[in-house]
Amino acid sequence: MKIGLPKEIKTEEYRVAMTPMSAREYVDHGHTVLVEPGAGCGSGFEDVEYVAAGCTLAERPALFAVAEMIVKVKEPLPEEYDLLREGQVLYTYLHLAANRGLTEALLKRRVSGVAYETVMERDGALPLLIPMSQIAGRLAVQEGAKYLEKSFGGRGILLGGVPGIRKGKVVIIGGGIAGTNACKVALGIGADVTILDISARRLAELDDIFGSAVKTLYSNPYNIRESIAEADLVIGAVLIPGATAPRLIRREDLKTMKKGAVVVDIAIDQGGCLETSRPTTHTNPIYTVDGVVHYCVANMPGAVSLSSTYALTSVTNRYGLLIADHGLDGALRQSPAIVEGLNTFQGRLTNLNVGHAHNLPATRWTPTTTS
Repeated sequence: MKIGLPKEIKTEEYRVAMTPMSAREYVDHGHTVLVEPGAGCGSGFEDVEYVAAGCTLAERPALFAVAEMIVKVKEPLPEEYDLLREGQVLYTYLHLAANRGLTEALLKRRVSGVAYETVMERDGALPLLIPMSQIAGRLAVQEGAKYLEKSFGGRGILLGGVPGIRKGKVVIIGGGIAGTNACKVALGIGADVTILDISARRLAELDDIFGSAVKTLYSNPYNIRESIAEADLVIGAVLIPGATAPRLIRREDLKTMKKGAVVVDIAIDQGGCLETSRPTTHTNPIYTVDGVVHYCVANMPGAVSLSSTYALTSVTNRYGLLIADHGLDGALRQSPAIVEGLNTFQGRLTNLNVGHAHNLPATRWTPTTTS
């Protein structure tokens, strides 16, 4: 199979979907890997390293024209839509529930889109989302602590405090991978941490992990409002795989929060869990609404591109090689996880949550699905 590795063009996206080492795995399996010049520079990988790994350099138009599978990090932008063609496999983060334009483009061009964020194993694990959720969760505290500084419009709070003063209060909404990793870092710097989740079982697990060091609360509108009113830093870490993030904090709720408090919305890729959230960039990461500082960078792990690229490619290659070795149809027949990852297929929408988000018909792929 011919595999295309284009350079990411999303603003300040420095990650790359393959390291030279992971690209070499495709080459060793007998595949051709076409790499756009400069694709790996943001993560510190030079073109000569890809060539040494057996890859071929190709300019963007030629790469898209001949590649049977495009491997990326982030979703295609509108200026890339016309490069996609019928029968091509697109293997990347898609987040279609928050992007009707891309959904329609993939359906119109009959591109088969396999979304990293919905690849799901039988036990419910999301193996291609986990490493980026871990990084985003840890970064959320780091970035939130920075923007709590007065010079950035924050309250001027040191989350860990010092002897004789109270610690900063961190509220984490969502106890999954991102929320748990945020909790670890927040506790590590000495903050006063409360974590909310809708699952009583997950709250019990968090209580077992962190003990009395963290407060656990059932996530409902009352507890959320009460908690954010006292918070210095709020981290939104909710996730429904493939679906639009639920709006858990409304505009009117901001009026109850402290002036200069910070919210970090990790769920912004899926539309955000605050009514006032909108995507931002690493260059302009924050804005203020009703005195509350919002950090809503849509590609948070891109800030630590080298770590993120290594973490991502360590898990994506397994499934990508399965598609390359057996073709998409063969991979779907062998891997239920890839079936879950399939969002579009030959002009059809195959993810039910995306269909619900856009009020479009959707049918899951089955072995009898035909073009």
